[in-house]
Amino acid sequence: MKKSMVSNVFNFPAHTEQEGDKKVSYSQYTMWANCPKQWKLNYMEGHKDFDPSIHLVFGTAMHETIQSWLQVMYNQSAVEAESMDLNQILLEEMGKEYQSMVERYGKFTNKSEMNEFYQDGIQILDYLRKHRAEYFSVKKMRLLGVELPIYYPTEINENIMMKGFLDLVFEVVSDGSIEIWDIKTSTKGWNAYQKKDKTKTAQLVLYKKFFSKQYGYPIEKIQVRYFIVKRKLWEEAMFAQKRVQDFVPAHGSITMRNVSNSFDDFISKSFLEDGSYNTEGEFPATAGKNSKNCKWCPFKKSELCNKKDRIKE
Repeated sequence: MKKSMVSNVFNFPAHTEQEGDKKVSYSQYTMWANCPKQWKLNYMEGHKDFDPSIHLVFGTAMHETIQSWLQVMYNQSAVEAESMDLNQILLEEMGKEYQSMVERYGKFTNKSEMNEFYQDGIQILDYLRKHRAEYFSVKKMRLLGVELPIYYPTEINENIMMKGFLDLVFEVVSDGSIEIWDIKTSTKGWNAYQKKDKTKTAQLVLYKKFFSKQYGYPIEKIQVRYFIVKRKLWEEAMFAQKRVQDFVPAHGSITMRNVSNSFDDFISKSFLEDGSYNTEGEFPATAGKNSKNCKWCPFKKSELCNKKDRIKE
């Protein structure tokens, strides 16, 4: 349904992806930041393991549905957007994503769970339609990009390319500033701990930096925000609840410097100057406080990662 869209106000990337390029993504960086050993096993040694989930099916389908809706809203009209059957689009996208994962990994959920998530999605879409003007003003903002590509050399090693996609890029009409939005799906929104989790919030900080470099836009005129849609609301709440959590992480110069230094550390320790893997480097197994990094790790019971060697913080 949705297609990538890039406004002609941007110069297209000077760097095009070539076969053999060494690429890193934000997810690679966060895996290394949490546990270098897991990153080494996944990427350097190729022991990749993937567990499909209904959460991933739903998240991908919701992204597709919202982005399709916004493209019609901003590129055609709000009237056209209102006429779209978003529930049907979501249903089709969930079915398509589910079938794709089943073909690759086998069955992993059931009809009851799929229906529960779909019904939650209907509630989210209904809320967005009713509150469209609150979040998406066609007069105050222009939609410049959907799945806008990032592909640019890292500062510390030009042989390593940073690759990513920006969910939504808007221009604020009043001052020409840019807003980069990342859509997240969540059960009940991010709590205080999640908002402080640097492996979550650093994503848009890095995207802001690479967007500025690749598209030649002043970094001080770029804002970022997480647009978090919630499947569930708190029961018996004493106040009106929203299906959307709008979260702006710290992304000023100090945060930018800290995140950039950490990202550069990842590149310098994991790769050699020619872009090849640093096979002689140290990649400790880092369990973290209360072994939180091991909770969802596919290697936690594997002989590839000895439990005795894991560092607890």
